[in-house]
Amino acid sequence: MTDSWVNSAERIGADLHVELAGSGSRRAALIHALRAAVQDGRLAPGTRLPPYRSLAADLGLARNTVADAYAELVAEGWLTARQGSGTRVAPRAEPPRPARVPKKVPRRAAAPAHNLMQGQPDAGSFPRGAWLSAARRALNTAPNEAFGPGDPQGRIELRRALAGYLARVRGVRTTPDRIVICSGFAHALRLLFGGQVLRGPLAVESYGLPFHRSLLAEAGVRTVPIGLDEQGARVAELMEGREGEVQEAREAARAALKDVRAVLLTPAHQFPTGGPLHPERRAAVVDWARARGRVILEDDYDGEFRYDREPVGAVQGLDPERVVYLGSVSKSLSPAVRLGWMVLPEQLVDPVLAAKGQREAWASVLDQLTLAELIESGGYDRHVRRMRQRYRARRDQLLAALDEHAPHITAAGIAAGLHAVLRLPPGTERAVLKATAWQGIALDGLAPYRHPDATMPGQDGLVVGYATPPDHAYQAALEALCRALPPAP
Repeated sequence: MTDSWVNSAERIGADLHVELAGSGSRRAALIHALRAAVQDGRLAPGTRLPPYRSLAADLGLARNTVADAYAELVAEGWLTARQGSGTRVAPRAEPPRPARVPKKVPRRAAAPAHNLMQGQPDAGSFPRGAWLSAARRALNTAPNEAFGPGDPQGRIELRRALAGYLARVRGVRTTPDRIVICSGFAHALRLLFGGQVLRGPLAVESYGLPFHRSLLAEAGVRTVPIGLDEQGARVAELMEGREGEVQEAREAARAALKDVRAVLLTPAHQFPTGGPLHPERRAAVVDWARARGRVILEDDYDGEFRYDREPVGAVQGLDPERVVYLGSVSKSLSPAVRLGWMVLPEQLVDPVLAAKGQREAWASVLDQLTLAELIESGGYDRHVRRMRQRYRARRDQLLAALDEHAPHITAAGIAAGLHAVLRLPPGTERAVLKATAWQGIALDGLAPYRHPDATMPGQDGLVVGYATPPDHAYQAALEALCRALPPAP
């Protein structure tokens, strides 16, 4: 027979499970079970065993039976017994370790010496103290129901805080009931298109994040590129088709754009080429959406960071019923805080919530409460102001290095954001990327961001993220970058 038992061991605060097997002596069975537990590592060296009286009571054995078993294991060297210290597993009674079989591990590429990848804030600048203080206040004041199943629309505390903050800082016109919390921009796209709240085809800027195009393709959404120039997205193509192309291509472009049901824009700071959408084009795309019954998706990915010009308000403020405003804290705080938001036209709120489901499965309620408290207390504003100054200094340091070592290289998109685009001579991007790799620099060229169906001529350039490196490593990264740039013609 086999008896299983668990000792609560209240006096030592530990639980212990062994099996007494066999029909012979209970003393022998206990000795065998304890010896096996030590051998296979379940009882580690130094582990304190229950007092024999407690163990005897749990097993229904005589105290002497357990005491004798302990004494024999002490004599064999498996256990030790000292006055005031109880009975413990002997330090030398370690189980034999299996021979290690070396595994073939694929070689990993050496980490780059300098990280100038875009899209990442300075990880060392996360406001740990302010976040911790906000979390404590939020937990102390949170109602009990906050610790139950999460509301898929998001905590009302955060939606109220965001409604006020976005109105004040970005010119967004909304109320808490129009806001749905999500885990970030990618999650918002999955809800809108994977949940079939919106359908394609979707017009997008000819340069954008490849990951977003892949995500949309997985949802079965065709993306149709529109051109870019110094005034931002050429939104007139939505109404007229592309200009400046041969007639056959123009007709195909006009047909494709005529069928789009929505357009995705980065109007405050075009990603990645930089620059805001011209005011006339902002008004024109809103007129297009009104006239055609279409939707504008506004990706306000770094709207708080403006340096050399007045902040550009959200397009959503021009028509809240035709614009879906999308934001997150991935640039302002950290991508590790998985929180974003959708400010929706009234008719899209219920469909988005239906796509999300009955319970919150993505955004932590505790993080929502903490962010709400951080915003309401002013801590979020203080952090953003501090980081705006810091990133502007980083941007200025980049420009100074270029002015000194590569004055023939132009930096674009520098009035805002966390990255700049260095314009390169045509046909040189690939060679310069090889040179930056030799210098140990991680960064991207412009080519991967270009839509594969874009018909306008491509641009050569480097996308330089100046927010990522820690302060002590930034100057060395800039020096390495300048060494990799092509010489003046």
